[in-house]
Amino acid sequence: MTPPVSGVAEAHPAEDEPHGPHGHGQDGLVKLAIGAVGIVFGDIGTSPLYAFRETFANEHHVLPLDTPHIMGAISLMFWSMMAVVTLKYVTIIMRADNKGEGGSLALLALISGRAGQKRWTAGIVLLGVFATALFYGDSMITPAVSVLSAVEGLAVAAPSFSGLVVPIAVVILVMLFSIQSTGTARVGLFFGPIMLLYFLTIGTLGVLSIVHEPGILWSLDPRHAIEFFALNPLPAFLALGSIVLAVTGAEALYADMGHFGRNPIRVSWLFFVLPALILNYMGQGALLMREGSAALESPFYMLAPDSFQFPLVILATMAAVIASQAVISGAFSVTQQAIQLGFIPRLRIEHTSASTAGQIYIPLINWALMIMVIVLVLSFKSSSNLTAAYGIAVTGAMLIDNCLLAVVLFTLWKWKKRYAIPLLAVFFLVDGAYFAANMTKVPDGGWFPLLVGFIIFTLLTTWSKGRKLMIERLRESAMPIRIFIESAANAATRVPGTAVFMTSTADGVPHALLHNLKHNKVLHERVILLTVKIKDVPYVSDADRMKIEDLGKGFHRMILGYGFMQEADVPAALKQVNACGAEFKMMETSFFLARQTLLPSSRPGMMIWREKLFAWMLRNAESAMEFFRLPTNRVVELGSQVEI
Repeated sequence: MTPPVSGVAEAHPAEDEPHGPHGHGQDGLVKLAIGAVGIVFGDIGTSPLYAFRETFANEHHVLPLDTPHIMGAISLMFWSMMAVVTLKYVTIIMRADNKGEGGSLALLALISGRAGQKRWTAGIVLLGVFATALFYGDSMITPAVSVLSAVEGLAVAAPSFSGLVVPIAVVILVMLFSIQSTGTARVGLFFGPIMLLYFLTIGTLGVLSIVHEPGILWSLDPRHAIEFFALNPLPAFLALGSIVLAVTGAEALYADMGHFGRNPIRVSWLFFVLPALILNYMGQGALLMREGSAALESPFYMLAPDSFQFPLVILATMAAVIASQAVISGAFSVTQQAIQLGFIPRLRIEHTSASTAGQIYIPLINWALMIMVIVLVLSFKSSSNLTAAYGIAVTGAMLIDNCLLAVVLFTLWKWKKRYAIPLLAVFFLVDGAYFAANMTKVPDGGWFPLLVGFIIFTLLTTWSKGRKLMIERLRESAMPIRIFIESAANAATRVPGTAVFMTSTADGVPHALLHNLKHNKVLHERVILLTVKIKDVPYVSDADRMKIEDLGKGFHRMILGYGFMQEADVPAALKQVNACGAEFKMMETSFFLARQTLLPSSRPGMMIWREKLFAWMLRNAESAMEFFRLPTNRVVELGSQVEI
């Protein structure tokens, strides 16, 4: 029974009510649940392609292919899904939403906003950022291992095709990344039915195999998991690195919560996906108990009759593409959140749907992922080799989620220690064991997600730190706005029209304004000092969008607030303004931007190499003109130099 929690209503407003924040009543629950099957569960749904096989066929650990070990492996997979997916993510973590949104960054923003500035918050922020960095490693490995393992079924159905597995996988992946710019709205309509058919198929194949070996049902007894370790402790521990593949994709349940809501994901998992997965794993176990090593090449495909293996390859490949699509879309969403929260430079974001704000396409991320995925396929050549690299990113992110969950339980929800500590101990024990087992695979490919994670972590933290230093340096040299208005307003020539000066700080005089006055020696009749602020919430309503302060003599300070899931459209916001004179007309409005050139210096702040890295990122960031949707023919850029 879940212990009583104080403050939970504030942390997750109303999604369990009949009409939650997404505006869906009970009638829409089934449709949302089907949609969740198509998008959310693609990653964990394709795990049966390789997870059980790798537990016994992996050269990294050698396990006897006998009844006790087969029963023990299935028992571990089932109870891992119950502890990690059902209890941790579906039951507990999904209650910690940030205005309906989930994921490591949303949870991090929620914690930062509620906990304030405390000694331990800096460490929590770094952990959350590293979890995000590991996610990018996962985004590279998931398409590679999913598509490759599905296409490998060709070698089972038709051995003559074995030499074409890698080329076919590469062609599928290139096509997948090439269609991203067109949007996934139409393709998404087919995701749910295809994945429903896939889960029904793998569940049915499992049942047909269980009928011949009904004793496999006793594998759900947790004593078999204990016996699994008692028989061969060290190989059993190393095998955890493969068994954990059965729960890869669990974090997607939380990350995709904002798209479907909490209840539809719970219903899909508990009543459809979980039963189908465990039936298939038991079916594979029953097959190995009957046929032994003869079926070990691919127990997933050998569950099917010979005549059905080729259609199963096609269905599994479609499921793998869907799983890959979900991860790619997730990478776009996470990148957008990271940009808004100040961890990544501005990048070009294209909206692929006029009606759905969350459907976006980021060209740089798309092509970078495609290159890395193809490099992985060509380098590792088989899904068995890739699984060595797969588990570390997932288990690392799950371990970090435990740390974030601990903060939520103690700080936000005020759980009593007698409830929270035993629960957290179970989670840390399970995820810690899986992570430790995967760390033994570092020499065999596990180094890849760690390397990617550390590189991206360095980029994220360098941009965040450099941005803060740059704002501080600009603030140090900024003139108080009141003094500027008194001295310049009457001395300078005033010209018709409106000038909007974009500034990152909501105090002081923008550098662009000083440069404009210095070089052009004029001031517009109406001067707007505009700052765009991204809040620690996913969405900000139009009513709370702007704050306007009249500074006198035609000067106005305006602050526009956006959530980290929203796009900052400055012209659209200005059209709603009616509090500082006449309405804004774009053909009579000029936008002035300051483009900073960074000069690395010996001043305390960051090491020189990080300063140069930050300067490079700043040069390659998308311009504020495109990011804030400013009209291209109404923008003036003025340069300045800043030492950090």
